[in-house]
Amino acid sequence: METRELRYFVAVAEELHFGRAAQRLAMAQPPLSRAIRQLERRLGVVLLHRTPRSIALTEAGSVLLREARAALAAVEAAERRTRRAAAVDGRPGVVLAAKAGAAGELLAKLLDAYAAEPGAVAVAVEVVLCGPGEQVGMLRDGRADVALLQRPFDTTAGFDTEDLYTEQQIVVLPAGHPLSGRSHVSMAEIAALPDLPRPRWPRCDGSYPDGPGPQVRNHTQLFQLIALGRACALVPESLRAELRDGHATVPVPDAPAVTTVIAWPPHSRSQAVADLVRTAIRL
Repeated sequence: METRELRYFVAVAEELHFGRAAQRLAMAQPPLSRAIRQLERRLGVVLLHRTPRSIALTEAGSVLLREARAALAAVEAAERRTRRAAAVDGRPGVVLAAKAGAAGELLAKLLDAYAAEPGAVAVAVEVVLCGPGEQVGMLRDGRADVALLQRPFDTTAGFDTEDLYTEQQIVVLPAGHPLSGRSHVSMAEIAALPDLPRPRWPRCDGSYPDGPGPQVRNHTQLFQLIALGRACALVPESLRAELRDGHATVPVPDAPAVTTVIAWPPHSRSQAVADLVRTAIRL
């Protein structure tokens, strides 16, 4: 199959209308219909149930839609990484994605240590600070070559990874809260705070889960809401350094530990990525 055919099919499968799909592809409808029928003949399957009034995907069509999206994403990722490797101003580039506010100390040390590597002068490292979960998508679609992720918050499925360090979680409370003087609190005690709900972070598609907690997009918003007495939050212990007046922290021993990992696509053959990974492990 050609990528052109896959793009045609994805457009039709998503629009479920040949006219809208043709408009989206900036082409006439008859050649689009012929291309889809030719694809069906070549595969020996029916991809679309057609009636005079509607179009629906068959089971085979649903499978091809899922696989075609993945294949086209892989092609686009290959294009991005190839262009980056071709160099900017004579220096090949590597993009490192990390969640804004997370692993800040490690990130600074990693960049400094990597800059001291003998071959680093020939590689331009671009750091992209992301919202929650965004670095996973960047790594999958080729916008990033390597990323710092945190389990259990981020998925590492489909990547090669190396664990860097593990830390416990703390609860961040408004200063002066009755629990702030405790040596530790439990997850059950945090869940029983009706006046301080846990925040709701966006999903990968931008939607928010249901719940009483406020919607937040970054740690700046989160910490301001906590200082105002509108929320509490479980965060990795390393984020304690970002807090200012207006907050109190208490360890939560029964909260899941957080492991920071460095991740990269398993098919990567980038020397710059390999050097970054080795430097991170050494640190």
